[in-house]
Amino acid sequence: MNTAFTYDVRQTIDQQNKTRVEVYAEQVVELAPQLLEQGIQYLVADAYYSKEKFFTPVVKAKLKLVGKLRIDADLQWFYEGAYSGFGRPKKYDGKVYFKQELHRFDQEGCLQDGVEVYTKKVYSKKFKRAIKVVMLRQVQDTQASRVLLYSTDTELDAMTIINYYKAHFQIEFLFRDAKQHTGLTHCQSRKKEAIHTHLNASLSALNLLKLEDQQLKGNNNETVISIASWKRKKFNQHLMKKLFDELGLSISTQKVAQVYERMSDYGAIAA
Repeated sequence: MNTAFTYDVRQTIDQQNKTRVEVYAEQVVELAPQLLEQGIQYLVADAYYSKEKFFTPVVKAKLKLVGKLRIDADLQWFYEGAYSGFGRPKKYDGKVYFKQELHRFDQEGCLQDGVEVYTKKVYSKKFKRAIKVVMLRQVQDTQASRVLLYSTDTELDAMTIINYYKAHFQIEFLFRDAKQHTGLTHCQSRKKEAIHTHLNASLSALNLLKLEDQQLKGNNNETVISIASWKRKKFNQHLMKKLFDELGLSISTQKVAQVYERMSDYGAIAA
């Protein structure tokens, strides 16, 4: 299953002497014990969060990060040669130059669109720790473009890192569907408590629709879901219950139940 669910919603309220990145990190750290208890180990974030003020507290909270780096990230090779026998063993072997030192990476193959995948365990001077870097390289008209992904789990394979990073774009569908169908932006209150309740109610309603869709289909595999259709279905069911109550009809009656079931999907979009 490759879909997103809302776990925790909070307003971004500026705090004195704290950057927004620090505020975001505090929320993640607070939720980390609950996430780990449920078997969720990995946190995926885009390039904006590849900052020490976010990275360090999240890693200390025992979550494993998957994210994106600048293409000119300051990284160092680990020394892989033999010990010379004199002095302190050499730990690092110079700065990583992505254009000139492609041969030092391990090639993991190609993606379907011809993007080459390279990976290596390197040292990040910014984060002061070892990370697993995945370089996506594409050559067009003799010009090579690069994207750098990373994970703090140095044992995670390159393709899994790519899949995890791609999955985080599912969050965009949460905002889209909540805005279009569950009233995310319809709150007119200026009280932070009311806004907090409204945001959580809107996104929780979306969660429930997705869960009901899964239960109806009887599996957790990748399927197409139309929130617009579910919204229409819920409206139809609400209207029919009101009508049946006014007419004194019981939905437990077989004939009425058949009409209820058949007309629930009236006007729904075929996915």
